[in-house]
Amino acid sequence: MTRLVSGQELNCQVTITNQIQGTQEKVILDQLQKAIFEFMNNTKWTRDNYTTNERIDCSILINVTSKIGTDDYKATIQIQSRRPTYRSSYNTPVFNYFDENFVFRYGQFQQLEFNINTFANNLTSVLAYYAYIIIANDYDTYSNLGGTEYYQKAQTIVSNAQGASEFGWKSSESNKNRYWIVENALQPVFQPLRECLYLYHRMGLDIMNEKPDDGRKAILNSTDLLVKVYNDRPASFILELFFNAKADELVNIFSKGLPEEKNKALENLSRVNPTNSNKYSKIQGN
Repeated sequence: MTRLVSGQELNCQVTITNQIQGTQEKVILDQLQKAIFEFMNNTKWTRDNYTTNERIDCSILINVTSKIGTDDYKATIQIQSRRPTYRSSYNTPVFNYFDENFVFRYGQFQQLEFNINTFANNLTSVLAYYAYIIIANDYDTYSNLGGTEYYQKAQTIVSNAQGASEFGWKSSESNKNRYWIVENALQPVFQPLRECLYLYHRMGLDIMNEKPDDGRKAILNSTDLLVKVYNDRPASFILELFFNAKADELVNIFSKGLPEEKNKALENLSRVNPTNSNKYSKIQGN
């Protein structure tokens, strides 16, 4: 039986895989896995009160690829989150991102501490950043633009990390990194995508168990907001993030639609996310 700490926001499963040889490294990284689990699940990230069953289901997979210093490691980190749908056993994916640039320092028995006002180390800054990104996305699915406060907290972490030597925090390093995730989310031009999250989940998925046709119609309408973003900023990173989580689900939803719904869904989705156009062609095939 898993005991969850009542009141915290995240129900985060943590897995660390290790490509480094040696028993001692395995011991240290096993300790790190436990420390990250406690850090993510026991930290109070918001002012809101959560019951145990309201916590946000999410997962972190860290693949440690090499040791680059005495206590320094190079790794990748994949972050996923999901949320339940109303009166249903179905959990919908909300956020899914693979971050290739994760370098961190961890010494045996080290305590993980974080202060949002300072950049103390890359390990807890990255973890806290993604905690706020998970929460921001989740809140956006329940109320229109509801995650703004937590995107702003993530942006504070990014700002504090501008002097860090580790990659992933600066706009100049890449057009797809932690800097751009939160920068896109808070730009007015991308607001329709966040409005899409609310319409898609709260007005769409949450009523599909009782009113599948109405729910599917709301989700179809939400794709018009994606088209608006695409028209203003084609091939933007925030659209890519949306489809990382939603492409397969969209195929499943609209495969059960009416012919005119299938046609519009295929047109909108293939336009704004051409990378997955072959996947979306399956909408017509069912």
